Amino acid sequence: MKNTIRFGALAAASALVLAACASAPEDEPDSSETAGSTASAEAPAESVDYKACMVSDQGGFDDASFNESAYDGLVRASEELGIEMAEAESTSESDFGPNLDAQVAAGCDLIITVGFLLGDATAAAAAANPDVNFAIVDFGFDEPIENVKPMFFETDEAAFLAGYAAAATSESGTLGTFGGVNIPTVSIFMDGFLAGANYYNEETGGDVSVLGWDGSEGSFSGDFEDQTQGQNITQGFLDQGADIVMPVAGPVGLGAASAIQSAGDAWMIGVDSDWTESAPEYADIIFTSVLKQISNAVFDTIETSIDGFSNEPYVGTLENEGVGVADFADGTVDEETLAAIEEIRAGIIAGEIAAGTAG
Repeated sequence: MKNTIRFGALAAASALVLAACASAPEDEPDSSETAGSTASAEAPAESVDYKACMVSDQGGFDDASFNESAYDGLVRASEELGIEMAEAESTSESDFGPNLDAQVAAGCDLIITVGFLLGDATAAAAAANPDVNFAIVDFGFDEPIENVKPMFFETDEAAFLAGYAAAATSESGTLGTFGGVNIPTVSIFMDGFLAGANYYNEETGGDVSVLGWDGSEGSFSGDFEDQTQGQNITQGFLDQGADIVMPVAGPVGLGAASAIQSAGDAWMIGVDSDWTESAPEYADIIFTSVLKQISNAVFDTIETSIDGFSNEPYVGTLENEGVGVADFADGTVDEETLAAIEEIRAGIIAGEIAAGTAG
C-alpha cells in the first residue's frame, strides 16, 4: 500500500512539474606476445545484440548525484554485459523531447530516462513508439504503461537513519535541509531526515530542530543547477546555528558544500551517491551520504530486459539494499548511537517505524 500511494503521488505531481593499470614488463615483448597476453588478461564481455540508451535530466551526467550514478550503471552494463550504449545529456527541459526522439532514431532497445522531471516526456515517447521499451528513474504513472518500467527508491528510509544520527551528533541542536524543486523525489529525502530527527527527540527527550522543511513546505533553490543558490541557502542555515546540512538538489549541493567547507565548523550530508567519492574535494566535510543505489538498479534493469522486458516497478529499500547510508565520518557518531541506528534500521524493515512520518 505504501508504494501504491507514492506512485499515485508522483504521477499527480508530474502534472505540476515538467520539470587500474598493470605494471609494465621489464622486457618489452614482441607484438604477437603482447596481443596474446592482453587478450587473456582482459577478455572483453561477449558482444550482445542489444542497445541500451539514456537521457539525463537538466543536471547532466556529471552532477555528482543521481544522473551520474545512473550513467555509471549504463557504463557498467556496457562493460560487463557486452551491450551497445548511447546517451543524450539534457541541459534544460526543452531538451527532453528531442533527446528522446534521437535515442529512438538511434535504434535503442531500451531507453532509460533519469529523473522525475522526464515523466511526461517519457510517457509521450512511449506512446509514440510502442515497440521501444523505456525505463525511468524516480517516476510512476497512475495507470502503468506497458513499455515503461518505473524505478523507485524509498529514500526516506535511509534519510531517517541520517536524520537520527545527525540529531544525535549535532552540537548546536540545529540541522538544515533544502531541495532543488518541491517534487516527491526530492521531498521524500527531507521527510525522512525530519522524521529521523523527530524520532531522536521523542526517544531521548532531545530538542533538535530542523530548518528548511516542516513536512510540507520549506526551502528550495528552484532548480538543480544554480550552485550560488545552494551556497546562499546553506549560509543562511549556518547563520542560524545549523551545524549539519543536507541539500537534496543535485549539483546545487556543490554550492552548499562550498559554504560548509568555508565555515569550517559544520558537516554536510550528501544524497544519491557517496559524496566522499563523487565529490572528493569535499570529503573532509561529509558527515555521511544517503545512498540511492541507482547504478545497481539501472544495471539490473538492463540485464533483465535483455532476456525479456517487464514493466514491473523496481523498488529500492533498506531491506534489499536499494537505499542506505554511507559510512559516517571518523569519530563523529558514538557507539550508543550506532547501536540505536541498527535497531532503527531493523524496525523500519519490519514495518514498526514509519520512516516517512515527519510528525
